[in-house]
Amino acid sequence: METIQADVAIIGAGGAGLRAAIALAQADPKLRIALVSKVYPMRSHTCAAEGGAAGVIKADDSMKQHFDDTVGGGDWMCDQDAVEYFIHEAPKELTQLEHWGCPWNREADGSVAVRPFGGMKIQRTWFAADKSGFHILHTLFQTSLQFPNIQRYDEFFATDLLVDDGRCQGFTAIEMRSGQMRCFRAGAVIIAGGGAGRMFPFNTNGAIKTGDGMAMAYRAGVPLKDMEFVQYHPTGLPNTGTLLTEACRGEGGVLLNKDNYRFLQDYGMGPETPVGKPQLKTMELGPRDRVSQSIWHEIQKGRAVKTPWGDCVWLDLRHLGEKKINERLPFVRDICISYLGIDPVKEMVPIRPVVHYMMGGIHTDTRAATTLPGLFAAGECACVSINGANRLGSNSLVEILVFGHRAGLSALEHARSMGPGNDAALTAQADDAQAKIRALFLRKPGKESISGLRKEMTDTMEEGAGIYRTQEGLDKTCDKLSDLRRRYGDVALNDKTNVYNTDLLSALELGSMLDCAEAVAVSGRERKESRGAHQRIDFTARDDDKYLRHSMAYYNGLLPPRIDYRDVVITTSPPGVRDYSGAKK
Repeated sequence: METIQADVAIIGAGGAGLRAAIALAQADPKLRIALVSKVYPMRSHTCAAEGGAAGVIKADDSMKQHFDDTVGGGDWMCDQDAVEYFIHEAPKELTQLEHWGCPWNREADGSVAVRPFGGMKIQRTWFAADKSGFHILHTLFQTSLQFPNIQRYDEFFATDLLVDDGRCQGFTAIEMRSGQMRCFRAGAVIIAGGGAGRMFPFNTNGAIKTGDGMAMAYRAGVPLKDMEFVQYHPTGLPNTGTLLTEACRGEGGVLLNKDNYRFLQDYGMGPETPVGKPQLKTMELGPRDRVSQSIWHEIQKGRAVKTPWGDCVWLDLRHLGEKKINERLPFVRDICISYLGIDPVKEMVPIRPVVHYMMGGIHTDTRAATTLPGLFAAGECACVSINGANRLGSNSLVEILVFGHRAGLSALEHARSMGPGNDAALTAQADDAQAKIRALFLRKPGKESISGLRKEMTDTMEEGAGIYRTQEGLDKTCDKLSDLRRRYGDVALNDKTNVYNTDLLSALELGSMLDCAEAVAVSGRERKESRGAHQRIDFTARDDDKYLRHSMAYYNGLLPPRIDYRDVVITTSPPGVRDYSGAKK
């Protein structure tokens, strides 16, 4: 097996991975940086983010207000020391992107434009039309090209971490075009592999979002934190799950039921306001968890719009006018026309809640360090935790910048302090990882199909771990996932070739999703309260006495994960009431 030596190796080349690589390259031009990704970097899921990135820049805003919005929006499940660090670093990172060439929208006076976003009481979301993630990723990618010491390994699928002497010292990966295993040896490893939303059947996530990095850390003994908090975005296309950015509502779009009634005023999000004049504290600009849950209730009450793809509500943008839609929401218009045959300039668009983001992930601290020395994580795969029980829109694009940067600096500090590893021990681990892959090819044909197991997994996650949950539903989902993980050992691998074996890669991705899904379901079963994105019909109240704590899921082989808890860090904001009514204080 070929061994590739690096000082720091990064798994994932999206926004967080690229930002970490740039930070490392700027810190030391002689550093050997391996940037490993299962897709070409510009195919990373960061490019799918549309709305914008939050950072205090205007005179009417403040760090305290961004802090309060984030902590309250997260239902007090955020670690407040992490939020403090995040909000102060955010404007620096967004300004740095400006200097690297990110084409932020401008006000008439030439200053950076900001737009309102859900759950934020002040306009602070920087944006580049409705292609913000694409432009951020493009800016980071083109910036990374100036550093020759960033060596890219595109279309490499990471499989297992290498751990010896109590620290992470590398990982194994499959080169897709040859099918050959490679061993990456490094003084430090950063995981920036994104979330795992594809474990649900209806989601905004690209096909690559299968939780590979999260599962690798989990299997290596690092806990997955707060996995029960899975975010539904209120506005997904009903036929494909494609995201319609929150900027639709930030620019003044409204949600209507079958009677053309703005129903959010019935769910604690303020009185009805004139169309086209949104109030930042109310209505469509409530936080994502509350808006998604309100749509769910409206559907249960029989007030839904009937469509060929199921029950929906309307998103109405018509009053914005063609000029504003083309200027601020051109991608949204293109998506609606391409996928639904509906022009939002002229017609209302049917939408429904769709799985979008995982607040939980690999447990890290404010240095982006995990509990395994030498292993760091950033982006959606990590849980630092700034998002708590419900992420506010436009915080995630800044999170990848702030903690991608931080992960790079922390990894460099660790790598410089470590001596060489034990060659024999690490080689033996790499050989074991390779032997597991070979065993899939050599064993007799399995009885289980990848697609069959995957469908059973996504179905049970939607039924038992969706927007609203019950003990019975979670019990059934946990039992089902335990059974699926057992049956996974007999999955069939029909393609026995080496070159771009998507059958093998799909099987490995399924294993990662099953691990992550079980952590979600078991963590949710144990949290007997309702908080943020985790809503229990049988435990409707938030319980700060028992559950103002992070869940920590530990890998336990074929048995369900062991769940432990860790106190939430409270600095200046004790738990309070989340008020989005718009009432004056």
